[in-house]
Amino acid sequence: MKILLLGKNGQLGWELQRSLALLGELIAVGKDGLDLSRPESIAAIVRAVAPQIIVNAAAYTAVDKAESEPELARAVNATSVGVLAREAVACGSWLVHYSSDYVFDGSGQTPWVEDSPTGPLSVYGRTKLEGETLIRDSGCQHLIFRTSWVHATRGRNFAKTMLRLAQERDRLTVIDDQIGAPTGADLLADLTALALRKSRRRPEVSGTYHAVAAGETSWHGYAKHVIAVARAAGEPIRVAPEAIEAVPTSAFPTPAKRPHNSRLNTDKLRATFRVTLPPWQAGVERMLAEVMG
Repeated sequence: MKILLLGKNGQLGWELQRSLALLGELIAVGKDGLDLSRPESIAAIVRAVAPQIIVNAAAYTAVDKAESEPELARAVNATSVGVLAREAVACGSWLVHYSSDYVFDGSGQTPWVEDSPTGPLSVYGRTKLEGETLIRDSGCQHLIFRTSWVHATRGRNFAKTMLRLAQERDRLTVIDDQIGAPTGADLLADLTALALRKSRRRPEVSGTYHAVAAGETSWHGYAKHVIAVARAAGEPIRVAPEAIEAVPTSAFPTPAKRPHNSRLNTDKLRATFRVTLPPWQAGVERMLAEVMG
């Protein structure tokens, strides 16, 4: 079985190289081999490889910058995804794609299910939703995984930022009115490989799934956990536990609006693929153990 992976050098792409290599012949492409801002170049690569599976881990993820670069964000997150979907139909391959909690408007407190009404608040969210729609409309066999708050040992993330700031400052202010589930790129990669193994002969599982770690927290709760783990590990933490202040989203104005409710219901994923999802704390602690060495 031949697998084409796009976005090999990102946080998720890096982990997918590990998990997908066990399934068959893996052809992994990064920015040096593919420009997703030029969607017309994508078809040629798919046709040259002729894969049975296409996994798209490439995306425009600069949420705030997308507000001033809507055309580029749309080219990468929507138009190029539509091309991949069309080529997947042509060669009869499965298409795996990753979407976001940002397709929802973040209202309420109930975890979103896959068919909840969408209502993105930002350019980024709208382009991710458009990419999803193009995949579904194409008719290709697909797995769309919506996720949130992705972290990995490789690259930058919230936990690493909090760890650094806690070593430099006596006081921190962190948002406490956005709720979600920190989710490891390694978990997403393993879920992808598992789902692909189980879906190859089950076309009925084609569809959209919510894929996040178990449990929920705020950014403030996330920061407190990161710092507590680092302190227990002997890291030189300056900030005291009581000096991690909880503040509302309005304390940090940004060009793009963030959803307050990023809870994603994973019942469909767990039932379809018979998986148990680990608590978000476990993934964060494993990532921190690698970062702190």
